[in-house]
Amino acid sequence: MALSEKRYAKTHEWAAREGELIVVGVSEFAVEQLNREIVFVELPPPGKVVSAGQSFGTVEAVKTAADLYAPVSGVVEEVNAQVLDDPNFLAQDPEGAGWLIKVRPNAHEEWNSLLSEQDYRDFLKQEGHH
Repeated sequence: MALSEKRYAKTHEWAAREGELIVVGVSEFAVEQLNREIVFVELPPPGKVVSAGQSFGTVEAVKTAADLYAPVSGVVEEVNAQVLDDPNFLAQDPEGAGWLIKVRPNAHEEWNSLLSEQDYRDFLKQEGHH
């Protein structure tokens, strides 16, 4: 999967362009906050419309659950079945093969509001994370 540079939301999701689609996943930091003990992932079916900043699913770990927020608006084109079948697969490679959904965006300007990788790192530092 040849992805462009990743962009990040302050809610710890990442986005990367793959042709006309945007691949969405959760950051390494978010998975670490869940102690890498992911037991369940809920994702929308293909064809579902997601809106930037709105919840599109959940990730459940042994002791907590976290909502997933769409970094861009659009239509879900594909869901990572491997993550649904084996939620721990997400913990193993959250910023690569453990991607969650692929979205056909309907508002390309949303991409520009996402943080660069360096800006995301700076944001984590400002929030008191290292």
